[in-house]
Amino acid sequence: MTTAPREADAITAPVRDAMIRALELARRGPRHGVNPQVGCVLLSPEGDVLAEGWHEGAGTPHAEVAALRALVRPELARGATAVVSLEPCNHHGRTGPCSVALIEAGVSRVVYAVPDPGVRSGGGGERMREAGLDVQQGLLAHEAAETIRPWLTAMRLGRPFVTVKWASSLDGRAAAADGSSRWITGAQARADVHRRRADADAILVGTGTLLADDPELTARGDDGLLPHQPAPVVVGRRAVPATARVHAHPLPLRTFDGLDLHAMLRELFDEEVRSVLVEGGPTLASAFLAAGLADELLVYLAPTLIGGPMTAVGDLGVESIGEQRRLVFTDLRRLGDDVLLVARPDASAPTKE
Repeated sequence: MTTAPREADAITAPVRDAMIRALELARRGPRHGVNPQVGCVLLSPEGDVLAEGWHEGAGTPHAEVAALRALVRPELARGATAVVSLEPCNHHGRTGPCSVALIEAGVSRVVYAVPDPGVRSGGGGERMREAGLDVQQGLLAHEAAETIRPWLTAMRLGRPFVTVKWASSLDGRAAAADGSSRWITGAQARADVHRRRADADAILVGTGTLLADDPELTARGDDGLLPHQPAPVVVGRRAVPATARVHAHPLPLRTFDGLDLHAMLRELFDEEVRSVLVEGGPTLASAFLAAGLADELLVYLAPTLIGGPMTAVGDLGVESIGEQRRLVFTDLRRLGDDVLLVARPDASAPTKE
């Protein structure tokens, strides 16, 4: 397979600029849902922008089709170059295959950033090559992969992308000795959490956190509920009280008995959940970390000291310093008086045998 631009079809400045624009368009789409964020720009043979589009959510036209529909005249697609942030899909879902749409429109060249790893949706590049189109892969691949990292991870692993979040004092305590934890962090940090909830397909807590804090598990802003809500999921063997506030959530409550995390994630994936936000408490967070199932960590640090036994993370199975779970920081920002640290597992670190 061709995985990089050929010398005869070198990437020109207009094509590179179009990919940068395609990535900007992709980010307009929702981060949640079964479909990835994708942008598409159509260029004339001279390199002029003819039309552009992006995927606006499940059930709406995919980016390539949106761009084709945005053309002033459909015949302008003939001989055009389609620059797409993700390999055009190759399957019938709520909409038809984008690879076929591009072929039938008369597009002569397609440049995309990253391949689609989906078992059913992948293969669009090869289908277009077989139809005689010039197809190239790999332009700004790293940037494109970072844009849709949660979706790519989910499709490659067959389970949702897992983000583990906690808020703690500077000395790593998630609560005081009596169990009280509201509020360790300030208003800006809590608002950031709610925005991230709205980007997730599901939010997970353990029964311990549910019984102690009685959370709503909703995504809220200053004016109430945000437009998208993560599905509430509670994990653990204790029953959810009939009076729990989570029952008022706009989406049905999903419960899992026990901590078979791999089975739970596979089941959620089959239900079209592609990203989950694990919010508590220490037992559940530690279980995901110990199992190597945390793809990203969000740690909100408050400038305060609490001390005592209520640590944000418990036993991870680390018995010596050589077994420590190394991380890579990907972001650090101030949120009012607090600090948000974003980290992911260090892929270069040796794993425990």
